[in-house]
Amino acid sequence: MQELPTSVPPHFHRLPNQRWQIYSPQTQQAEQFAAEIGLSPLLAQVLINRGIDSVKEVQGFIEPESLVLPAPMDEFPDLAASVKLLREAISGGQKIAICGDYDADGMTSTALLLRALRLLAANVDYAIPSRMREGYGINDRIVEEFHSEGVALILTVDNGIAAYGPVARARELGVKVIITDHHDLPPKLPPADAILNPKLIAESSPYRGLAGVGVAYVLAITLAQDMQKVGGLVNPLLELFTLGTIADLAPLTGVNRRWVKRGLRLLPHSQLAGIQALIQVAGVQPGSAESPSILNSKTQTQNSLKPEDIGFRLGPRINAVGRLADPQIVIELLTTDDRELALKNAMQCEQINQRRQELCQEIEQEAIAWCENSAIDLQQERVLVVVQPGWHHGVIGIVASRLVERYGVPVFIGTFEDEAVGAVAHKIVRGSARGIPEFNVFDGLNFCADLLTKFGGHKAAGGFSMSADNLEQFRNQLSIFANQCLQPEHLKPLVSVDVRADLAEINLDLYRQIDALEPCGIENKAPVFWTPNVCITEQKIVGKGGHVKLTATQDGNVSASVKAIAWRWGEYFPLPRRVDLAYRLRENSFNGKTSVELELLGVRLPANAASSRPPMFGKVEFDYCDRTYSCSLSPAGSIEELRIRNSQGQVLAVAPGQNIGLLGNSRKDAREVDVSLPFFENLIQTAKHALGI
Repeated sequence: MQELPTSVPPHFHRLPNQRWQIYSPQTQQAEQFAAEIGLSPLLAQVLINRGIDSVKEVQGFIEPESLVLPAPMDEFPDLAASVKLLREAISGGQKIAICGDYDADGMTSTALLLRALRLLAANVDYAIPSRMREGYGINDRIVEEFHSEGVALILTVDNGIAAYGPVARARELGVKVIITDHHDLPPKLPPADAILNPKLIAESSPYRGLAGVGVAYVLAITLAQDMQKVGGLVNPLLELFTLGTIADLAPLTGVNRRWVKRGLRLLPHSQLAGIQALIQVAGVQPGSAESPSILNSKTQTQNSLKPEDIGFRLGPRINAVGRLADPQIVIELLTTDDRELALKNAMQCEQINQRRQELCQEIEQEAIAWCENSAIDLQQERVLVVVQPGWHHGVIGIVASRLVERYGVPVFIGTFEDEAVGAVAHKIVRGSARGIPEFNVFDGLNFCADLLTKFGGHKAAGGFSMSADNLEQFRNQLSIFANQCLQPEHLKPLVSVDVRADLAEINLDLYRQIDALEPCGIENKAPVFWTPNVCITEQKIVGKGGHVKLTATQDGNVSASVKAIAWRWGEYFPLPRRVDLAYRLRENSFNGKTSVELELLGVRLPANAASSRPPMFGKVEFDYCDRTYSCSLSPAGSIEELRIRNSQGQVLAVAPGQNIGLLGNSRKDAREVDVSLPFFENLIQTAKHALGI
């Protein structure tokens, strides 16, 4: 056998650079729990992973309608004042103006309150700031324009909590302000007449996870109840609530879980012409399955949509408009009762979304090319800052998410723009940020606040702008912050795995049982399974996005084969013949036949270890790239060193957290090698997997 290579051999398969986190199996508890609740032990393990391990807790989870919720009036301190302000404005014929936002949450919130207030006989209009010219949130121009139009009450939706200046200006002009928002609180709250924000209520409250559209829904329904005009209002508003909540990636817990579950049943038979048109144009087909009877539950998903129908089909078509075009298209779509106009607007959403997809693909390719050619050391920087001219800032947030998936580090992406300051054009950077679980985006932006002209967001995402002159200092300061909160082991995309399954267990019955866990989404993720040592028997590239379609086969007591899809994995094609797979389940209907497929989330080389859990400092053999190696953890001073030996006696020795290892037949003649090179990195990960670490 030849020397351990320092370059990638021709037969080497490049794999996603991932870290897997697998929940510890509670086999006995899961089997007992499964018998009590009437679910597969696999899904009983998933519930245990979610912190649900009693029959009573399952009942509340499966049937959220059975839970007793506190009244919103008891939870939101300013809700009564908000209702009073709106009632007075409506009864006095005063003009009310809504200031919305251009993302799906902001646009559905605006449409929801427009529908509700018009039905309640309010004199109401709206405005949304220009994404291109003004950026996020209410501003002085909008305030002064509202005032000149005789507006007596401004109602912000999905924005306003950080707009101290514009709110103060409104109060100077004698205009009352109600803020409805869900974003993180600034150090100083604006001087509004009333503020509704779930961040101001107890963390234990079931209303804590509401998105902007959820706060708008609470306000609209409470106002309608107060005015005794609820009839015919609840279901249409619940549909808009469901659309906005899922599209904004709000947690599907608390009241969100309860109301979204209702809304998903309403959407296929929507009372809103715009949603009917959007479903038609997007080609969404409602599910027609019935959930299994669990704890005598009567839950059915008959003709119900799933969160992914909104998250991947309806939501992007709405969001695309706010990113690239005039949000009025969506507001009109969601407030009109004219079916012909609704279909016309839905078709516009479709066309704009196609353009959004093209732009995202172009920018993503350019960003990857920049990263690969820039020689940036992500292990050292621990954050990726990519800024290039000519990118459309309306879609760079989507590209940021894809770069996080690829590189596993927080991503701050931006583009250069010209901003007029008087008669002088000043170059600025406008950008978006996406984080990883161990990195708080808002805190990172706040750490660089002295360099930014504007920023906002929350733990997972944010937006910012600054003078182009500050870019390098911003990059350096972000790296300092990232090094404070991230360790080298954090710098890989995380695949969180629930439970091991055999492919023979993957069938329609298991897929139907997952319906009992719906709605799945943020903070209630769909189950992720994994299967070791799978044989890839067929694979090919499909679609414009470079997706890999394959057949996975597992030998055992019962041989089983399942079709699978790996989105945007073209660069990893072909996958090795033998792999471990992590995946979700998805339904595939073709020519009247329904089957279950795997949607791949993770792949790694299997460890053909001599023992599943070696003793401390014991040796284990494993195969990698058609070669056999042995590995061990060995004492080296005060640390445990990983040593990997080939059949010719060469040893690769690597200390924890180091990018440089020693390679040779003895430590005396060993040479230093860069173990972050793909071959070495994957070899090391396979060795660790073989050792059970």
